[in-house]
Amino acid sequence: MNLYSFKLKTSAGEILDLSNLKGKAVLIVNIATKCSLRTQFAGLEKLHEDYKDDGLVILGVPCNQFFGQEPNDNKDMSKVCQMNHGVTFQLLEKLKVNGQNTHPLYKWLKKEKRALGFLPTIRWNFGKFLISPEGEVINRFSPWTKPEKMESSILNYLK
Repeated sequence: MNLYSFKLKTSAGEILDLSNLKGKAVLIVNIATKCSLRTQFAGLEKLHEDYKDDGLVILGVPCNQFFGQEPNDNKDMSKVCQMNHGVTFQLLEKLKVNGQNTHPLYKWLKKEKRALGFLPTIRWNFGKFLISPEGEVINRFSPWTKPEKMESSILNYLK
């Protein structure tokens, strides 16, 4: 199993077949528009703008499991991200990242790269997974790792 095994819905409800991302480095981030870490949207957007033509794809995955910090539906969340934070990278539908109803994508991500080597959970909003152009999880970054601190890791996997 790898990233290309999954199909997800965008925030607009369209199917996104992740097999179409073969050959690209992918950064998957669980996001929330009311989280204090939402200041990271600017850094994520900068990475997107700087490296999208070199093969970086950022997927923002809204999640409301951490103190209800993403209460908006998919459509309103998308508007808030675009209008308030200038987000142009791909936003997906709201998913569960922990618990009994964890989405299969996050089950796979957490199995491939556990936090601190042993924790199988997502600790907070803005947890990040870097996926290689071959579809394998190569790095996991904590919610508190700022996007600019990931840049050197990302550059290793771009064209």
